[in-house]
Amino acid sequence: MGNESTSAVVVTGGASGIGRASAVALAARGRPVALWDLDPDRAAGAADEITRVHGVPAVGLGIDVTDSSRFAEALERSRSVVGTVGGLVHAAGTVVAQPVGELDEAGWDFVMAVNLRAFPLLVQALLPDLMSSSGAAVVGISSIEGWIGNAAIPAYCASKAGLLGAVRSMAERFGPDGIRVNAVCPGYVETPMLAPALGVPDVRGRFEASSPLGRIGQPSEIGEPVAFLLSGAASFITGQALIVDGGVLAVD
Repeated sequence: MGNESTSAVVVTGGASGIGRASAVALAARGRPVALWDLDPDRAAGAADEITRVHGVPAVGLGIDVTDSSRFAEALERSRSVVGTVGGLVHAAGTVVAQPVGELDEAGWDFVMAVNLRAFPLLVQALLPDLMSSSGAAVVGISSIEGWIGNAAIPAYCASKAGLLGAVRSMAERFGPDGIRVNAVCPGYVETPMLAPALGVPDVRGRFEASSPLGRIGQPSEIGEPVAFLLSGAASFITGQALIVDGGVLAVD
């Protein structure tokens, strides 16, 4: 096993869903966490609960990941509570259901800004800390929609596919510095983002039937693989996309 990092991890979208589950999984392994989320109250509440349950430093900040001018200040505030940042999970994400033919440029640009553009800019902002941390690692949350098509959400599909390209590029760029960069590609998971779709008649059943396991995933089932990729147990894994989808792509 490689070096086991105990440095802090910034988790975007950390107040709910896969972001929060990732933060919890990391905290359970003794990693301090900084939750950057659009909702400051929920982020602070999640951080307080993590500290109470797992006994590690945690901080929750209201951060819009489309505004990179805020990253330096957020890092400074985070570092004052959790220490040097040796990891990043970019779990903040959004989706706009606008198929080609009905596209709104603002909607497309917003999805790209949150899901894709923010990712390398976050790494860039955290780079001095990552460079100084033994066992530093980064995980971007992609999706199986980055591998397969979905006519209703082309911006989302493109952003998640683009994230995989960014992962491979940064893995090559930062490998010599000892920084690993990977992606996790969830399938259908019980999250606030998926909730509207699951409320449509027959959609839940269709998603469940698409998996050999016959069910939708839980956020913790994504958070655990994320924590693994940030750990010393994954010290020789970089530039990869780990598909965690209950087997959907295996049979699609």
